[in-house]
Amino acid sequence: MPKVVFVSNYFNHHQAPFTRAMDQLTEHQFTFVETAPMDTERKQMGWGQESKPGYVFQAYEREAQAKAKNMILEADAVIWGSCPFDLIKPRLKAKKLTFAYSERLFKEGKSGLAYWGRVMKYKLKLGRYQYPDHYLLCASAYAAGDYNSIGLFKGRTLKWGYFPELKEYDISDLMSRKLSAITTGWKHPKASILWAGRLIGWKHPDASIKAAYELKKKGYSFQLDIIGNGEMEQQLKQMIQEMDLSDCVKMLGAMSPVQVREHMERADIFLFTSDQNEGWGAVLNESMNSGCVVIANQVIGSVPYLVKDGENGLTYYSDIDLLKQIENVIVNPESFMKLGQNAYSTIKEEWNSFIAAQRLLLLIENNVEGQRWESGPVSLA
Repeated sequence: MPKVVFVSNYFNHHQAPFTRAMDQLTEHQFTFVETAPMDTERKQMGWGQESKPGYVFQAYEREAQAKAKNMILEADAVIWGSCPFDLIKPRLKAKKLTFAYSERLFKEGKSGLAYWGRVMKYKLKLGRYQYPDHYLLCASAYAAGDYNSIGLFKGRTLKWGYFPELKEYDISDLMSRKLSAITTGWKHPKASILWAGRLIGWKHPDASIKAAYELKKKGYSFQLDIIGNGEMEQQLKQMIQEMDLSDCVKMLGAMSPVQVREHMERADIFLFTSDQNEGWGAVLNESMNSGCVVIANQVIGSVPYLVKDGENGLTYYSDIDLLKQIENVIVNPESFMKLGQNAYSTIKEEWNSFIAAQRLLLLIENNVEGQRWESGPVSLA
């Protein structure tokens, strides 16, 4: 079995399923090198509560980093994400099989000083290490375009992402938990709408409240729950009060990942309203796995990979489109059931940690050549 090392900043629950699958499939020839402690903001969101598995190696201090550098150099394959570049540089110089792991580069757009600064940074850092066995795992549908636009990883970009825990359900039982099924048996449903994430500007939680205001004016029966905390919390509470939405919009505060999943299992609709600053967005995987109808902004990194509009979810570009899509789901409960079921199948059958680990190892064992998939993890980006 190949010896594989994954290097990133800190271990978290989103990485646990993929790394666990890698450890199992390599027969314990796998190491996750953690280069920094988890930040306070993530801990306040309920992250980092689980114990770390034995394959996690903490490389915070100089002596541990020296050991990690040897692990990285000697491995059969290395995946590297957010980490000190000096740890990776010796392996890149040796031109060994390596997979860079990245979201999109230009979240702020392709103009201005910020753009040119990042162009120079990545051209200088990676330009000299463009060899045939250095690939890009694209944790965003927009990553390949961003890197290719500055001459990096052309012809060597693969679809990737984040792979939260796959939960397997009896699909009929899962759909029967939804509020629309419980209250009305899908006829003239009271829709359960969920938003979850950090309450910050570029995630646009206010878009869900504005949509709720329009839905209430039109007389729809619904309940919107907002999970999370952050700098916009007081602003959102004031919006709910001023718009007279207290009877149908509830702010539930921060919750653990387990609690968020429980709410997803009961929700009919999940709103994913971030802009292009959302590199991936693991809540998309989780809400689809929970049988929700996801209504997601097309510019989010994970959306073009996971959502086929009208088949397993819905996408939008403007607040007007967002409102129309919510209305379409509320008034067409049969379509809602089909979209939620298809969303669940997408995660169960293709976009999950075990499929990703299995495919990546096949590439590693065959030195990448001869292994190609039409869609899903490790297909061409």
